[in-house]
Amino acid sequence: MTPLAWTYLSYLVLAIPLTVWVARTLHQSGRIFLVDSFLGNEALADSVNHLLVVGFYLINLGFVSLALRSSERPLDFQGVLETLSTKIGWVLLVLGVMHFFNLYIFARMRKRALLRQALPPVPPQGQVGAL
Repeated sequence: MTPLAWTYLSYLVLAIPLTVWVARTLHQSGRIFLVDSFLGNEALADSVNHLLVVGFYLINLGFVSLALRSSERPLDFQGVLETLSTKIGWVLLVLGVMHFFNLYIFARMRKRALLRQALPPVPPQGQVGAL
C-alpha cells in the first residue's frame, strides 16, 4: 500500500469514530438542556435532539469526506504523519466549532424558555404627584 493510501485509511479510521463520539456526547448531554428549554416536554426535546444529531453527522461527515482528498503526496512515514495531523486538526476544529454552535443554540433556546416562564412586571402601586 502506498503512503497516500495509508494516510487516507488512517484519516478515516480516526475521523469517523471521533465524529461519532462527539455526536453521542452532544446527544446525551444536550438532552438535559433541551428538556429544560422545552419546559419539560421530553418528547419534543428528544425529537429536536435527534434532528440536531442528524444535522451534526451530515455536516461533519460531509466535511470529513470532502477533506479526504489531498494535494500533498506523502512519500514517507513522516509525510504521512504530517498530512494526517493537518487533516485531523481540521476535523477537530470543525467538530469544536459545531460543538460551540450547538451550545449557543441550546443557550438561546433555554433563555427564550426562561423568559416565557418569567413573571410579568409588577403593576404600578400608585401615582406620582403631578408636576
